[in-house]
Amino acid sequence: MSKKEVEFGNRDRFVELGLIIASLRKMQGMSQEKLAEKAKISRSHLSSIEAPNIVRPFSLEVLYNIADALGVRAGDLLNATLPPTK
Repeated sequence: MSKKEVEFGNRDRFVELGLIIASLRKMQGMSQEKLAEKAKISRSHLSSIEAPNIVRPFSLEVLYNIADALGVRAGDLLNATLPPTK
């Protein structure tokens, strides 16, 4: 498995984490550009993390930077769940 590939079992976890990040960002009224700047990553990288149709693995450093930029703990991002859709 290459460095960029995600195991099938983790695919949904990355997608859900990206959606949680996007939801928190929007609840705080923050643009992708602003969050990316605060997290020290590019807007296109953040966009691919948040996109539900793309599985973009990312490092713990990026996770910590995003969590700090959102004012939450990294563990809280990992433990958060999305409400069920109807």
